[in-house]
Amino acid sequence: MTKAMIEVTRLTKRFGDRIAVDHVSFLAKPGEVVGLLGPNGAGKTTTMRMLTGFLPPSEGGAKIAGHDIAADSLNARRNVGYLPERVPVYPDMTVREYVFFWARLRGQRDARARADAVIAQVNLSERRDTLIRNLSKGMRQRLGFAQALVHDPPVLILDEPTIGIDPRQVIEVRDTVRELGRTKTVLFSTHILSEAEHTCDRVIILHQGRIVAQGQPSDLKRKLRPDATLEEVFLSIVGAERGADK
Repeated sequence: MTKAMIEVTRLTKRFGDRIAVDHVSFLAKPGEVVGLLGPNGAGKTTTMRMLTGFLPPSEGGAKIAGHDIAADSLNARRNVGYLPERVPVYPDMTVREYVFFWARLRGQRDARARADAVIAQVNLSERRDTLIRNLSKGMRQRLGFAQALVHDPPVLILDEPTIGIDPRQVIEVRDTVRELGRTKTVLFSTHILSEAEHTCDRVIILHQGRIVAQGQPSDLKRKLRPDATLEEVFLSIVGAERGADK
């Protein structure tokens, strides 16, 4: 049996009386691209921030590449690359300086060579001496990918990697995610359901902090009707949940 690279068990986060993530459980295997879908406030970002060590769980837990995010947090973080929704950049650094900084921070032995390699991987070689302040939004997203990839982690967690970029750049990100999914486990959230449909091996739909559906896009669509789109499945499930909550 293939070992899960992301193993989430009853993961819960409370902020005072509000439950942001409510006993969420799922697995993600090597070479699998998993989409985390849900309306604003569903708990996607909170889940990702717990998995990457930026927020402690209130209850439950998770493992990254077999390492517990609480009991073995250092090794869990070493095995994950994280692209947050807003990439933290230093505008007065060049592309090369920024990636080199992250390579050293991540303990890469030949940090300069590794920085150049990952810059080439995300197609930024021609911009490596450009100040970050002069990059377009799409190029900054590529730079964010470089930061997440610089230590060659087996797990990537990407929070809304296509937000705020143009359609051509969305296609580039989709292709990048699919390519990375050949060798890594990728968990990413998106508000563009058509992208999830074309990119993901499996999707998880969150609503009000709970998982309300998960499975292969083709299976979820078939349950609704043969010609359904993932957007129609999403609206059907979330709409039914909203009705049940009234």
